[in-house]
Amino acid sequence: MVERSRFGVTGRRKAREESDRRPPVTSTELLIKGPAEMRTAPGPRVNWRVLIISAAIVLAFSIWAMAMPVEAKATMHAVVIWIATNLGWYYVLTITLVVLFVLWVAFSKEGRVRLGPDHSRPQYNLFTWVAMLFAAGVGIDMLFYSVTGPITQFIAPPSGTPESAEAAKDAVVWTMFHYGIAGWSVYALLGMAMGYFSYRWGMPLSIRAALYPLLGKRVRGAIGDTIDIFTLVGTVFGVATSMGIGVVLLNVGFAWLFGLQEGLALQIALVVVAVIMTIAACTSGVDKGIRVISELNLWSAGAMILYILITGNTSFLLNAMVENIGRFIFTLPERTLQTFAYEPGGADWMAGWTLFFWAFWLAWGPFVGLFLARISRGRTLREFVIAAITAPVLCDFFIVSIFGNSALREVLDGNTEFAKLAIDSPEHGWYALLEMFPGAPFLIGLATLSGLLFYLTSANSGAMVMSNFSSSIPDPAVDGAKWLRIFWALLTAVLTVSMLVAGGVATMEYATLIFALPVTVIAYLVMASFSKVLRMERADREGQVTRRRSAAVTGGLAPEKTWRQRLAHLRAYPSNKSVAQFVEKVVGPALADVAGEFKQLGYDATLTVLPNPATGIHEHLLVVNMDAQRHFHYRVAAVEAPVPMFGSRSMQREIDVYFRLEVFTQTGSEGYDLMGLTQQQVINDVLDRYEAHLSFLQYSTEHDYPSVITPPVPPEGE
Repeated sequence: MVERSRFGVTGRRKAREESDRRPPVTSTELLIKGPAEMRTAPGPRVNWRVLIISAAIVLAFSIWAMAMPVEAKATMHAVVIWIATNLGWYYVLTITLVVLFVLWVAFSKEGRVRLGPDHSRPQYNLFTWVAMLFAAGVGIDMLFYSVTGPITQFIAPPSGTPESAEAAKDAVVWTMFHYGIAGWSVYALLGMAMGYFSYRWGMPLSIRAALYPLLGKRVRGAIGDTIDIFTLVGTVFGVATSMGIGVVLLNVGFAWLFGLQEGLALQIALVVVAVIMTIAACTSGVDKGIRVISELNLWSAGAMILYILITGNTSFLLNAMVENIGRFIFTLPERTLQTFAYEPGGADWMAGWTLFFWAFWLAWGPFVGLFLARISRGRTLREFVIAAITAPVLCDFFIVSIFGNSALREVLDGNTEFAKLAIDSPEHGWYALLEMFPGAPFLIGLATLSGLLFYLTSANSGAMVMSNFSSSIPDPAVDGAKWLRIFWALLTAVLTVSMLVAGGVATMEYATLIFALPVTVIAYLVMASFSKVLRMERADREGQVTRRRSAAVTGGLAPEKTWRQRLAHLRAYPSNKSVAQFVEKVVGPALADVAGEFKQLGYDATLTVLPNPATGIHEHLLVVNMDAQRHFHYRVAAVEAPVPMFGSRSMQREIDVYFRLEVFTQTGSEGYDLMGLTQQQVINDVLDRYEAHLSFLQYSTEHDYPSVITPPVPPEGE
């Protein structure tokens, strides 16, 4: 009997442990358990397992590539051909599903959900935000391929007759396709997932946090570390590839401008100089370093494109750009699913172009996604996705179309030597094109500066993101340690040099295609996790509809006011002093009465007064503990608002701002003002809110069903 009892206790304990490890099934569980289980320490700390294993993989590959460059290049080429032949369809299908998923999120009703509480607003203005999106998401590699890509597709297209009119129409469009919506959809997927779970649910800004609804507490252990290792290694190779392509291109520019000797020595020197500049920039953080470089990057790229447009064949470039964009739009579905299964050599072309770019975007996805999430707090999902797949993509199109069509015009006019140079040596072909324009020294200097800024932005933000991936950071506003950023900047430089030694750009393309493969699995997991939590958001929204109906008899969710109160409120713009007095005389006593009555009736209720240094007005937070369900929160806080130019006693404004006394729940402000109400009206509003919260809990319980991935909890004794 004793042994059987012990066995029963052990079985129940195992069942409880399994229940504790399972993923959350409802939004209430996600809110209560998620932040607590994902925060392993009160402050940032290095994840030594992820750091050591990832660094060892990168360092081992670097040593192998430098010690046996010929063998390394041959081995990677063989692996790439196998992937292209056997898994090309998988890369194509993955990117297609990612595009469809982010569009579904953007245009669904959940697209209105913010990356943060409902009352949160963006930190950066639109121009700065788009500049940072563009500069972080596009590397110097776009300049590298903007000339060689279109010419290669014209001379040796994947299908059809080479050097034909049809090949000319498609030449630039293929490069636009490779730098178009598909890649930015990968960024949008991972960026919005990490930002959503971090800013809205209070979890760390990481890939593993985005998978918490799918894997539960398991993401804290070996599974989460494995995910971070795959993510980090793919990121390092993606950034190193961009850096390698960048120094190959800048090598020619610096040699042209300063009379230096081209070659590996100059490329290594550029890597060293770039790392020094990256270390100096990355230690200054997002606002001071990356923000300034991003805006300067956008201005310099714009100036370069405008110069080429004005001094080149302007009418042809504009006509071709319009036609390119139209052809891209109408052929996008076909190109997205194109695998060239029926074309001789189709696998080779796919490996060198589409699959490489898809792998490149996937490798960069976690890196750029985290950075975009870092700068996008307060944006809605719809705003985030639409901006990510339109504004930077249009910038890409301008650059690719202007450079590509300028180069293509030369080839169509019979410049075969230039065509051969652009295919055999893309970096020399790019600068050869610049030499054809008036004021070539100025243009080459501007282009080299623009390329350097592209390069520095990627390296700078890359070092920051790598340090975050190899750390556990509870606060999304905090980045990894500065020494860790310096470490990853140096290790990425070592990897870049090793791939340059092993064969240059071709070796970088091979490595990217190989190491991006595990990231595809992460993309599928993120889509599954994000779709699950959006179902929870849908239940919350439908619950809000239910409680609106239940509150309709009282005049809606906002407290009912007399007509005199409403009219007085329309003409009142109170100062913080008058709001503070109102809180002290009306709101505080009303909430104290409600809290006391809740306690007297046996409820677990607490009323907390919190100082707010920003406004100088105390906040009041009433919490009713609902045990395992989402607690009832009623927080009253002052919010600064601008005085409108209309509706006041006169058109002259004596003050610029006034203060509203808004009600907040766990998901943000409810949007109405308590100023001018009586104590009884405030008490009635609390009770209306509480009844509405009970309605929401009822709806949420009825509609939050376990998914196939998160099965029901087994009975305690089983």
